[in-house]
Amino acid sequence: MTALVIGGGIGGPVAAVALRRAGIEATVFEAHARPAGGAGGGLSIAPNGMRALGVVGLEEAVRAVTTPITSMRMRSWTGKVLAEFGTEPPMSMVWRDDLQRVLSEEAAGQGVRVVPGKRLTHVTEAPDHVVAHFADGTSATGGLLVGADGIRSTVRRLIDPGAPGPRYAGLLGFGARVADTGLPSTGGVMHMVFGKRAFFGYQVLDDGSGGWFANLPSRTPLSTTEARKTPVEEWVATMRAAFADDRVPAVALIDRTDPADVLVTGALEDVPSVPTWSRGRMVLVGDAAHATSPSSGQGASLAVESAVELARCLRDLPHDRAFAAYEHLRRDRVERIIAMAARTNRDKAAGPVGRVLRDLLMPWAVKFAKPERYTWQFDHRIDWDEPSAVARP
Repeated sequence: MTALVIGGGIGGPVAAVALRRAGIEATVFEAHARPAGGAGGGLSIAPNGMRALGVVGLEEAVRAVTTPITSMRMRSWTGKVLAEFGTEPPMSMVWRDDLQRVLSEEAAGQGVRVVPGKRLTHVTEAPDHVVAHFADGTSATGGLLVGADGIRSTVRRLIDPGAPGPRYAGLLGFGARVADTGLPSTGGVMHMVFGKRAFFGYQVLDDGSGGWFANLPSRTPLSTTEARKTPVEEWVATMRAAFADDRVPAVALIDRTDPADVLVTGALEDVPSVPTWSRGRMVLVGDAAHATSPSSGQGASLAVESAVELARCLRDLPHDRAFAAYEHLRRDRVERIIAMAARTNRDKAAGPVGRVLRDLLMPWAVKFAKPERYTWQFDHRIDWDEPSAVARP
């Protein structure tokens, strides 16, 4: 059996490595000229995601480019601590470019071929194979086709032309690395600030470097391309004004940032539910199947989990039953996390009244909440040696 994996971001290389472990030769086809894509800010890898990477031998390489997040400290615009929680083991912060580079290198090291510059346009299906056709006029043939091509997945549309597209979360995203923050280390703590007008997150490392991200409420959704048409200096001025009244170092960090290093990511989006995950010999993983907004902190981790689970199912079952078993194992979990992130987005974009209520109620809600209400998402484990369950009829 061979597989064509469409998308060389996070889920694609992991899927290819996992498929090889399952006895399926896989080739990754990436639309961008660089396998890493050259884009993206910071993101987190949850313990469940790191655990899934470990199942296919990728944990050590990925961990080498991450920074531990010992806890998340929620603060109001006044600087008051609203809540704090952590995980055991801790979450990890990584820059998307670094993560994609490591995954691509590790996949290549394990014999996976990654072919850049291959943008999928359409497929030709046959009973025993599928042919992927690319924009440069070339094609590739495989026994299976795995769509790991992100939130605007071409494979999703080919499986189901009526599939829903991304949903706007009401927020625009920005972020940056800062070589010298001028601030003391936060000791592994990621600060998450519900500001008067916008949301700000930051972490300062022991060497004084660090990173930040900002979510600005906006009624108008802007794609990354559209948002980048506005000069970055204008966005910097907008962010300075948005955080001017907040008693946290948001403006100080923005001022320490070279505008050339500010990453404009555009609208935060999710896809609450994708009705059809597979058809024939094609199947979806990662954001193509279950895109959650960055507010979940689980996007990369869920992509890794799904890639590993799909390979485990294909190891044990014919592809049609494997696809059904895989979806059965994954759908409820990923859609529950997508819904949780949507609620977080509403808190980030709260108006004046909502902001007051949120700041009053959040400490009590966290104090009296049962830990299992949050920890279930981090405790997830995949037993690679366990035979895949047969999907329910």
